[in-house]
Amino acid sequence: MMNRRDVLAGAAALTATTVAARAERLPLGDLPGTRYPDPRVEVLDKRFRYKVGNAAIERIATGFRWAEGPVYFRDGGYLLWSDIPNNRIMRWLENGHVSVYRANANYSNGNTRDRQGRLITCEHDTRRVTRTEPDGKITVLIDRFDGKPLNAPNDVVVASDNAIWFTDPGYGIDGFYEGHKDKAELPTRVYRLDPATGQAKVAAEGIDRPNGLAFSPDEKILYVVDSGATHGGRANIRAFTVEGDRLTGDRVFAEGFAPGFTDGVRTDVDGNVWCSMGWADPKEDGVRCYAPSGDLIGKIHLPETCANLCFGGPKKNRLFMAASTSIYAVYVETQGAMVP
Repeated sequence: MMNRRDVLAGAAALTATTVAARAERLPLGDLPGTRYPDPRVEVLDKRFRYKVGNAAIERIATGFRWAEGPVYFRDGGYLLWSDIPNNRIMRWLENGHVSVYRANANYSNGNTRDRQGRLITCEHDTRRVTRTEPDGKITVLIDRFDGKPLNAPNDVVVASDNAIWFTDPGYGIDGFYEGHKDKAELPTRVYRLDPATGQAKVAAEGIDRPNGLAFSPDEKILYVVDSGATHGGRANIRAFTVEGDRLTGDRVFAEGFAPGFTDGVRTDVDGNVWCSMGWADPKEDGVRCYAPSGDLIGKIHLPETCANLCFGGPKKNRLFMAASTSIYAVYVETQGAMVP
């Protein structure tokens, strides 16, 4: 006859086996527990000298439907991001408190800050780019081009000359989950908006689905993600030479994402390009780091598809990753470029 001690021992063994099997299926380990150095931060090349030996990946917030568009406010000590299907912008404070920053956020996606510290947001439902003023008032920066409504602005960055660059792939009008279903009236493009004049120019087109974008530290290069794989197109990161208000020299910077693809992208002060990764092999979910040459030098493995990322923290050395239902963070031995 099996006694209570045998039952408990058997249950413990079964639990240990189940946990081990789960970790084996997803060789990332269970968050938040891990060991130092965190094996989920993978060094592929000696140029990836950014792994901190006693810093682990942390899940700092969870319970969302699709987390996107993170942006860090150093002067306030908080992170904002979009929870698109729930139609809200969330806020995480350095003390760990999570709250709704803005409900009824027009299915916002990408967020950034301008040089005056104001929030700039891409909205799917209203198909516009907005600015949140210090008093909380929302100013519409652009919602039409050549008299036609934008498709659904996706991601946005602000240059040192205050120009606002954004992508308009149209995901927000593909269905009802992240906006509303509608017809695109404009090609998929990258735009440059001069906030002083309110005039926008087409910076680049011919990209299947222009998505995340980021400047090199010297702003001489603009990296643009093409996530066209969602509609049978390409999956790569393109690099453009910035010449004033124009983009030239279109070239492929990184590829090899298929059958998955990348979405969001950021750069560090050394010129490395950090991008999200997911939608295919679970072992590839997370973040990739590319040297300025385009060589893949490091990976960060997450248990969920990663959509977007940003650098932040008081010292600009913490990488925040919006990954499906959760927000993850890890300290790295570098700092984000163009982080206010």
